[in-house]
Amino acid sequence: MADRIAGYGGLYDTSSLLQFCTDDSVSAVSSMDIDDRISYLEQRMQLQDDEIQVLKAALADVVRRLAHAEEQHTLLNKRAPSRARLFMQALPSRPTLTNGTSAPSKRSNTVPQSPSSPRKEPSSAKSKQKDAIFNAEEGYVKMFLRGRPITMFVPQALTETYKIQASTEQPTHKLKMEWVYGYRGRDCRANLFLLPTGEIVYFIASVVVLYNVEEQLQRHYLGHNDDVKCLAVHPDRVTMATGQVAGIAKDGKQLPPHVRVWDSVSLNTLHVIGSGVFDRGISCVSFSKSNGGAHLCAVDDANEHILSVWEWQKEQKLADVKCSNESVLATSFHPTEANLIVTCGKSNIYFWTMDGTTLSKKQGIFEKQEKPKYLLCLTFSENGDVITGDSSGNLIVWGKGTNRIRSAVQGAHEGGIFSLCVLTDGMLVSGGGKDHKVILWDRQYHKVQETEVPEAFGPVRTVAEGKEDGLFIGTTRNCILQGSLSGVYTPIVQGHTDELWGLAAHPSEDRFVTCGQDKLIHCWDPTSHQPIWSKTLDDPALSVGFHPSGSVIAVGMHSARWMVFDAETKDPIAVHTDGNEKFSVMRYSPDGNFLAIGSHDNYVYIYAVAENGRKYNRVGRCSGHSSFVTHLDWSTDSRYILTNSGDYEILCWAPNCKQVTSADVVRDLAWATSTCVLSFQVFGVWPEGADGTDINAICRSPDDQLLATADDSGKVNLFSYPCSHPRTPSHKYSGHSSHVTNVAFLRDSARLISTGGKDMSVIQWSVV
Repeated sequence: MADRIAGYGGLYDTSSLLQFCTDDSVSAVSSMDIDDRISYLEQRMQLQDDEIQVLKAALADVVRRLAHAEEQHTLLNKRAPSRARLFMQALPSRPTLTNGTSAPSKRSNTVPQSPSSPRKEPSSAKSKQKDAIFNAEEGYVKMFLRGRPITMFVPQALTETYKIQASTEQPTHKLKMEWVYGYRGRDCRANLFLLPTGEIVYFIASVVVLYNVEEQLQRHYLGHNDDVKCLAVHPDRVTMATGQVAGIAKDGKQLPPHVRVWDSVSLNTLHVIGSGVFDRGISCVSFSKSNGGAHLCAVDDANEHILSVWEWQKEQKLADVKCSNESVLATSFHPTEANLIVTCGKSNIYFWTMDGTTLSKKQGIFEKQEKPKYLLCLTFSENGDVITGDSSGNLIVWGKGTNRIRSAVQGAHEGGIFSLCVLTDGMLVSGGGKDHKVILWDRQYHKVQETEVPEAFGPVRTVAEGKEDGLFIGTTRNCILQGSLSGVYTPIVQGHTDELWGLAAHPSEDRFVTCGQDKLIHCWDPTSHQPIWSKTLDDPALSVGFHPSGSVIAVGMHSARWMVFDAETKDPIAVHTDGNEKFSVMRYSPDGNFLAIGSHDNYVYIYAVAENGRKYNRVGRCSGHSSFVTHLDWSTDSRYILTNSGDYEILCWAPNCKQVTSADVVRDLAWATSTCVLSFQVFGVWPEGADGTDINAICRSPDDQLLATADDSGKVNLFSYPCSHPRTPSHKYSGHSSHVTNVAFLRDSARLISTGGKDMSVIQWSVV
């Protein structure tokens, strides 16, 4: 074993690391000030940690060989831990990966954090960054992630002409946002309106969508840099106000939450309100109505929920006041009294009067009415009464100009009333949560008509008046329905309701599938922008892959189960369990004869596939990675597999589960796909100062011209392919607000699909 470790000396030169650990180095810093000394010690700790990882990698190679030998004599399913595995567990490990502060340990189940959680980098991060080097004699490029060397072999035909510092340019092609799938109804309110243009306006991630349902066209306002949380329409029905949470810049610094006022026709930003004033984000926003919409009020989503009033055209704050220690769910200016604002939320409703720069309040008095736990929504009747819906299912009418109850409808809904909408004819529509009902009330609050939203679409979140007797219904399951009280409701927008990672494009048709932690799998038509079909799974899903024939789909679950479905009928074909960890990648070989499954238990499971994807027999498992498997590619001849792991390891395998260690074999292989984030053909996508978690996914276009990446800062990046020079320039595109989890080109290379993690959005880009 000692000889084996020594053999790695040429590849992993530790002398440069050890020189920092001498007594001279220690004495040299004795004159440094405190900050420099702390930075120096951080650097030393990192370098020593990197040396441990180098040794561990060398030991792991010996152990994987021992493990392979033992597995030849041990049952696959019922076996005691091998000596190799026990020895592997005893090796030094690094802390669990969170967002790139250190390399992940064995069996890590973490995923990159959302950019809404700022990462903390050590002060010496830049000094630890090393430039990539090219060894022409041995024919390899060595790049560094957090100080760890990653070796990638250059194809034989390029070794004599390759220059690592050659200049590179951005691709001539660009991306244009074509369609955004999904709607944020799960945790946002009053965010769906019909505009005079015939478009409905709503938001998801950092995109505000203007969707013309009749013409099947979308436009997008892209001024925000993080999650949009609230929306208001000016009385002129053209000007919009949208509020967002605090964002994160590329350098890790926090971008302040703010309200953007913009024109819905030109999509131009008119004013930015409250930058540097708001704390965490804006939960509610509203334009005044009686004075021509000159004022704007907003509620900060901080502990004290500050209510502020602005003269938005001058970007000037007029007044602010602590609103409540409890959550505030709705706010609105009174339609006829310019200085009256109403807010409601947890166990309270307040009537605020603005006098100059002072806001004074009157609390709503419930008297004989039982005080509800939450007042969930509010609106105004034709005569100026305030109408609220609460968590007990009651409609309460508050007399105009008072803080007292005029009348109430007890038990109007079973469970909470999530939305109220006064129609142009003065009648009221209410939307229920638990009962899924949409009810029409006359001016005296007598029930006229009721319908029910199908349970599959979830409780009603918001109701918006449509044309004639039509309604638009936003639901808590992130769907938008169109219909009327006299008919049925048809989904016009659908999406996912939890973190989203799985994405795969059909090999020969214009369609793609997505799956996520919400247990949903959707098969989408990129032309109609509607699901061809949807299926609810038994477990949360993480990965998905099409058979080359396109006839079946394999889905990897969080529960160590994986399933195969018919791509047309959705009928299950096979169900298997391997290990006890989730599956991060499902990839069929180009000839369709094998399925490779990358797992968070550090193994790659190989199955022989027959009968056009309908029969599976396990070949074995590839044992060798010392961290969870993240990405996987097949060679074009289906004879080799390239894998990446959470500790930045690059390994190559044959379908019989034997590791391929010959550099001469690996360097000249042609790969059917490029989804591995670490290989010679793609390593130029890594940005300066990369920590190993910057890029979540990568995809090469079918015509081999372009390379797209999904990064941890909410960006989709477009490069030219191949991308084999350090820090190759790219085009960057915003729209997602969370980490972008996956990207995939459709079959004709004319469209790219990207998925957001916690923002639950799917964005379709056209390549122009």
